[in-house]
Amino acid sequence: IVDFDVHHGNGTQAIFEEQPAVFYVSTHQYPHYPGTGGLREMGRGPGKGFTLNLPLPPGVGDEGFTRLYEEIVFPALRRFQPQLLLISAGYDAHWDDPLAGMALSLTGLARISQMLVDQAQTLCQGRIVFTLEGGYHPVALSVGVANSIKALSGRSDFSDPLGKAAQPEPDLNDYLREVKKIHGL
Repeated sequence: IVDFDVHHGNGTQAIFEEQPAVFYVSTHQYPHYPGTGGLREMGRGPGKGFTLNLPLPPGVGDEGFTRLYEEIVFPALRRFQPQLLLISAGYDAHWDDPLAGMALSLTGLARISQMLVDQAQTLCQGRIVFTLEGGYHPVALSVGVANSIKALSGRSDFSDPLGKAAQPEPDLNDYLREVKKIHGL
């Protein structure tokens, strides 16, 4: 399960945190509601090591998410070798969403969807399912969902009528090194 909603998927983690048959990854703003999903929350009991929380500071956008997925999420998925990817697709990490402080553009969200579809092709014979999570900006939500459907359909004619965030992204170099060290990636 890959969760790119701006909020930590605390319910999903609670259901699967003791299950070694399910690998759960959550990228989310932190600190932010619900206040869970710390970097060292990695599962419990037989499921220890099968939860990967990637709590992010506000302002992380297209560049940061691309690096995070390429350097952390995809190597972790390759190590797990899933038979199916389930995606908790939240469009509330868009820079203009009123309930959060992340900085993804619609182009960045589409890129995440496309990269996940590509990983499904490589790892699990294209088996991938997207479920809708959050998104509270009507244009960002509707265009974001349409772009994900395009990615699932093999199309790349993504739309981004809102453009990129104006503020610069935080530097994630130290954070990425820490995550790699903690999770052996």
